[in-house]
This record gives sequence, structure tokens and C-alpha cells, in this order.
Amino acid sequence: MEQINIGIIGGSGIYELDNMEIIDRVKVDTPFGSPSDEYIIGGVGGVKVVFLSRHSQGHKMLPSELNSRANIYGFKKLGVKYLIGVSAVGSLREEIKPAHLVFPSQIIDKTKGRPSTFFGEGIVAHVGFAEPFCSNMIKIFEESSKTIDIPFHINKTYICMEGPAFSTKAESNLYRSIGGDIIGMTAIPEAKLAREAEICFGLIALSTDYDCWREDKETVSVEMVLETMKKNIISAKKLLTSVIPKINYGECECHNSLENAFLTQKGYWPDDTKKKLDLIIKRFL
Repeated sequence: MEQINIGIIGGSGIYELDNMEIIDRVKVDTPFGSPSDEYIIGGVGGVKVVFLSRHSQGHKMLPSELNSRANIYGFKKLGVKYLIGVSAVGSLREEIKPAHLVFPSQIIDKTKGRPSTFFGEGIVAHVGFAEPFCSNMIKIFEESSKTIDIPFHINKTYICMEGPAFSTKAESNLYRSIGGDIIGMTAIPEAKLAREAEICFGLIALSTDYDCWREDKETVSVEMVLETMKKNIISAKKLLTSVIPKINYGECECHNSLENAFLTQKGYWPDDTKKKLDLIIKRFL
């Protein structure tokens, strides 16, 4: 199967970049089941990129219904080393206005029981996750945003909630009190799984609303989110077109995240689990 270094996971409209040529559409089988959709291979500025619609075409899957293990494994199978996530978020801070972009550096996991590891079944591994997003990718997002004059924020913390309902006011204020800057429903387990797969992962978060913490504003609604998303998608496409030719920056700490992560001695690794995780652990076999 063709090796493609750069992947993008987001809404179905994100891959429709200006001057992008769609080269192929491929279905990928994984030991963890079926990914959300087929992978779309395209050319952007002379660079091949593979896209996946996170919620499937037509947005048919809840955040908690996503088979994120299959999605990330599929990118790994296609050779992806750098993965860009694009996600809608609510703002928990006055300065992060609707239609602004955010490139978070931290995350707080408030999800409930989503499968968030490839490991288990006889192989125990604990990857470092102190810095959940790739700093190299964040720098590229920041530099590109400056050159194309898109309003953005860095050094922010993403709260990942279960959903699908939006926050209560009490929850929204709680998340603000513990340091949250934006809130969404999909970055976990994607960021954790990308780290285990030794893939650099950076997030372009699209602020759509002020959640429900502001007393002087109407609470978030689907209509509000969709209206702002139209503006956000234009900015995201503009940024991606600028970022993609710059993203292949060589080796990174993310590409070696499994070094010293295994607690189970190799002699005890079950054959069935080794086969299942072949793409993830093959350099250790």
C-alpha cells in the first residue's frame, strides 16, 4: 500500500481544498474494525495527503461512536507520520472569539470509557503524554497563521467532554475554573492513540461559540455552531493549504514515543497480540 506521510482527520468538507486533486479513495481494513469512512488521497501543492472524514460523510456518527482505534491505525497503515486533526470547539475564554482558530498545547480528559489504547491483551505499555500535542506542528500552525493573517491562539488547554449534549452552565464554569480554554468532544482518544502509534499529532481547533458560561449571551445551539463553522472552514482550508508543504520536518520525539514504554517483557508477548499490533510494534520485534 502506498506510503503517505501527512494525514488529516476532520469534517467531510475539510478535504475540499483549493487546487487539490483527488487521486484515489481507499478502504482500509484494521484489526480494530472499520474506520469511519474511506480514506481520500489527494495532492496539495505537490504533496500527497490522506484525508479521513471523522464522523463519516454526512456526519452520521456521535463522538462516542467513533472507532478511533481503527481510524488512527488506518493512518498508520497508509504510512502517515504527521496527523492534523481539525475539530469544532466551544470557547471558554472571552478572548477566544467565534471563528478564531486555536492550536492547543494541553488537554484534560473528561470522557467516559472510550477505548483509548491499542495495548492490552497481554502487552502493557505506558507512553508519555505530558505534552499531548506535537510542538513542531504547533509552531508550523502558528507561523503559517501569521503569514496569512488568520486570528489564532496558542498555549491553550482543550477540555474533551463525552457529549453529545453540550455543557450545563455549572460544567462550563467548572471547566473554566480548572484551566480549560476550549471544549470539544473528539481530541481524546485521537491524541492518545496517535502518540501510541508514534505519529505526530497537532490540532486545529475551530471556535464556534462561547459554550454557555456567558450570562449575557444565548446558549450554544446547533444552528449557531453551523453558521460559524462556515467561516471556520474557510480559514481552516486556507491554513491547511499553507501548512501542508511545510509539515514534513523529519524525525521528532513523537516518532519514538514507545521507547521504554513497555512493561511486559517481550518473551511474554502473546503471538495473537503481536500479530494484531504488528504495525505499531514491529520495530521492537
